Amino acid sequence: MDKTIFYAPEIISNLTLPEEESHHCAKVLRMKAGDPILITDGKGVFYDAVLALPHQKHSSVEIVSQRIVHKYWKPHIHIAFAPTKNMDRTEWFVEKATEIGIDTFTPLLTRYSERKEIKPARIEKILVSAMKQSQKAFLPVLNPMIPFEEFIRHPFSGLKMIAHCHEGDKTLLSKIYTSGEDVLILIGPEGDFSEQEVELALTNAFLPVSLGQSRLRTETAALVACHSIHLLNA
Repeated sequence: MDKTIFYAPEIISNLTLPEEESHHCAKVLRMKAGDPILITDGKGVFYDAVLALPHQKHSSVEIVSQRIVHKYWKPHIHIAFAPTKNMDRTEWFVEKATEIGIDTFTPLLTRYSERKEIKPARIEKILVSAMKQSQKAFLPVLNPMIPFEEFIRHPFSGLKMIAHCHEGDKTLLSKIYTSGEDVLILIGPEGDFSEQEVELALTNAFLPVSLGQSRLRTETAALVACHSIHLLNA
């Protein structure tokens, strides 16, 4: 399957492409009535459809068939990270992680965070674009930014890990992770987590892990963590 995918999360209840997708369909691609199109709801379903009435704001479609697809990665992968001061780097990470395969992003507000807020609407657009470009039918969840101390107390049924650069015992991610296990990995800001944050995470059942010998930028560490889980599940 190598064709343009359109994202319409409510396509079953509303047989109309969203405005941005309609514009791309009618004005950019100049598709005509009767042309076949492929739609995903971002929830694991592809819809084979026919363009009924192209319009730059509300193109209507007719569903021909639908196909439920399954993730090709087994575990639930959740990366909680402190967004970088330069948002281009954060946007690069979420784009590439979506292409590789990830389930949930959570932006963290930590003691040394250089960025205190993000624009979720812009990131959502990047997620949608990366999902479509990589021919996926699953749109990752982007949670609201949350203070570190609040987030780590949330329940999670899987392996919880924190990657940090402080001294102390840390185990390579590859040595501690079991294939098929749901995983939550914390990645700190450019100034790393504070020692107090690391201790608080450990008291909340997070395991300290290493991603290797190199000292990595925030966005690189987050992507390495995501990709490593995929390799360990291959």
